Amino acid sequence: MPTQTEKAQAFRALHERSGAFVIPNPWDPGSARLLAVLGFEALTSTSAGFAFSRGLPDYGAGRDAILAHVADLAAATDLPVAADLENGFGDDPQTVAETIRLAGATGIVGGSIEDATGRADTPIYPLEAAAERIRAAVEAARSLPFPFTLTARAENHLHGRNDLADTIRRLQTYQDAGADVLYAPGLKTREEIATVLREVDRPVNVLMGFADGNLSVAELATLGVKRVSVGGALARAALGAFLRAAEELRATGTFAFAHDAAGTARLNGLFAPFAPTLA
Repeated sequence: MPTQTEKAQAFRALHERSGAFVIPNPWDPGSARLLAVLGFEALTSTSAGFAFSRGLPDYGAGRDAILAHVADLAAATDLPVAADLENGFGDDPQTVAETIRLAGATGIVGGSIEDATGRADTPIYPLEAAAERIRAAVEAARSLPFPFTLTARAENHLHGRNDLADTIRRLQTYQDAGADVLYAPGLKTREEIATVLREVDRPVNVLMGFADGNLSVAELATLGVKRVSVGGALARAALGAFLRAAEELRATGTFAFAHDAAGTARLNGLFAPFAPTLA
């Protein structure tokens, strides 16, 4: 198993090489291991997918549970793992910094802090407050004994604030605050993404996995995107298949869903590399 520092260096290197890389979002150790076996080079958690796995709505899990979860993900494979750390689990910069320090102790090599408040009446932090939170996160990240990759997220477009100019202003401010990677989930069009890329000079993460309107990884790479994640899309795809199967079973008493199920032999083969070796 590589050391945390070696994983962190490998993660940084992915952001420095040419082209784009995909960083999919597992929701438990099993899905993390499947993604590793399938050849992905790094992983990042999904707060939504993890919350759903606990029978909770998105943002319902809380800091302690999420930190324990990302520790499990980090230990599940040899891959670098980053984490969705929501808004740092508190308004004040000190709490955000504490979250980064605690996250660094879990085995992960990076994480994101968003500028969403979690409150419906004021969904996005004022810019200066948001910037101070990112500065605190960066300072905490730099205090760790390995190169923690800090991603700053501008959440306007997930909260009905489709103001691209403000999103760019926020990303530029977070860049100046020291963020290593910039991320504005909810950007969908080629034009929006290209505009953001022209206005910043840090690696940019783009979210795909929408119900429609997705650009391919090749198209995103051509634009200059460095990293592509899918948020809760893989978890929702798995849960969608589960719900369709369960609804069929409940409504009709039939089992057509089993035709599309992964075979036991295939799953056993995929998980075999992780089986403990008996002395």
